[in-house]
Amino acid sequence: MNRAHVLYHMVRADFLERVRRYSFLMTMAFAIYLAYAAATGKIVLSLDQYRGLFNSAWVGSMMTLVSTTFLSLVGFYIVKNAILRDEQTRVGNILASTPMSRSFYTLAKALSNFAVLALMITVLAVAAVIMQLTRAEDGHFQLGTLLAPFLWVGLPAMAITAAVAVLFETLPILRSGAGNVIYFFAWVAGIALGVDARMDDFIGFNVIGRSMQTTLKALDPTYKQGISLTISSDVRTNLRFLWTGVAWTPAVVFHRLLWVAAAVGVSLAASLFFHRFDPAWEWSFRGTRRLREAASGNGAGPVASVSPERQHLPGLLTPLTRKSGKTRLLQLVGSELRLMLKGLRWWWYAVALGLIIGELAAPTVESRGGVLVAAWIWPVLVWSQMGAREARYATQSLIFSSERALRRQLPAVWIAGVVVAILTGAGVGNRLLLAADWHGLIPWLAGALFIPSLALCLGVWSGTSKPFEAIYTVWWYIGPANRTPGLDFMGTTAASSKPTFYFLFGLGLVVASYFGRRLRVAYA
Repeated sequence: MNRAHVLYHMVRADFLERVRRYSFLMTMAFAIYLAYAAATGKIVLSLDQYRGLFNSAWVGSMMTLVSTTFLSLVGFYIVKNAILRDEQTRVGNILASTPMSRSFYTLAKALSNFAVLALMITVLAVAAVIMQLTRAEDGHFQLGTLLAPFLWVGLPAMAITAAVAVLFETLPILRSGAGNVIYFFAWVAGIALGVDARMDDFIGFNVIGRSMQTTLKALDPTYKQGISLTISSDVRTNLRFLWTGVAWTPAVVFHRLLWVAAAVGVSLAASLFFHRFDPAWEWSFRGTRRLREAASGNGAGPVASVSPERQHLPGLLTPLTRKSGKTRLLQLVGSELRLMLKGLRWWWYAVALGLIIGELAAPTVESRGGVLVAAWIWPVLVWSQMGAREARYATQSLIFSSERALRRQLPAVWIAGVVVAILTGAGVGNRLLLAADWHGLIPWLAGALFIPSLALCLGVWSGTSKPFEAIYTVWWYIGPANRTPGLDFMGTTAASSKPTFYFLFGLGLVVASYFGRRLRVAYA
């Protein structure tokens, strides 16, 4: 069969499987919200006190930058499950038995990722057309000018995002929850370099922004070259200027196509680390392949021997005759805490201890808040297990069928998460308590309760750790790290803290976790 024909059907099948999921509807809702936010001024592209007239060039370029900036982040977390899904559904075992090469497979997965992200770009392109027709400040509608940024900037950005998602799924460390956190910081660094450097960046901020800045500088020599894409309705853009768009010369188009070539290269590079669904091999960072520990039989480990006289006894289950009156909550919390911390290396504890010492030694309130911000991002992979561990290790039937599982196990998980928050932030909490600084202690306590509540709720309802890892990392960066009022759930400053809101929000998340787990127990 023709290889192109096989590639097409692989991409098509994977794409159709994704778009039939509820998560895809949520993704499309997010894309529509981005379009709404840009159209209503909640997302503003500004050059100091200026913004461009809403003509085809400005609307198309602004919506393209909104698309590439946000979808390059959120889209990564949405599509970073293509290989994992084949492993979980055991489709990978079937594919591994075919002559299909590893490079062919990783390229097909990158293309299916790109198809999903390109559909979101298409939705935002349609929204840009509607925005031009409804909010235009220039009556001349130029479809080619409006769609050109989506074609030369939006699609290449989605191609590189799709390829990087496949690469992350094939590398040992990056395929885990740590990769979700690492990608966020890599994305932030990429955005910063793209804005500051004089080179073409994958989201297109430089190629579009430079054209805008050059035009404005010619009109206003006092313009200081500032440019920003801001999520805020308070940005003042009192001045307008006419911008007719990027000159899409062959050189500019060639540089954008280089990102497509880079995406293909990343997809092929991912095949070097892809294990082809062979459980006996995985890539080692030392540059060789190492054989996993052999397991007897089907990999289940040693089988317990059964005495001959008991081999022929009927398999009867003894019903519970009475309910135990002891909840043993402390033992359950200890067990959950040990499970959460299981597998962590000594250096993880060393860093956590260093952060606690830093909280105790920091001389000022501001510096203590900065150390606390670092201390409460460090256990993100510990919290992300909450509520999702049962689905990950397929232990729902064991846990949910136990006596009073809903009233015993769920509170124990939440308390264990709170214990992790209190311990890692103990330095700041202890100093605030000794100083009787209630204005600082109450927001600290609200944050310690809110973080595990968010982790538990997202884990229970999604069944995976990825939503918390993505949402919490972004929220942590926008809120506490930048001390944004309303979003600072740690209360790093008095002006940015809202402890009452986060107490109530955390309580609502716990209630939502209870009902989510109750549904799962009922259908277990």
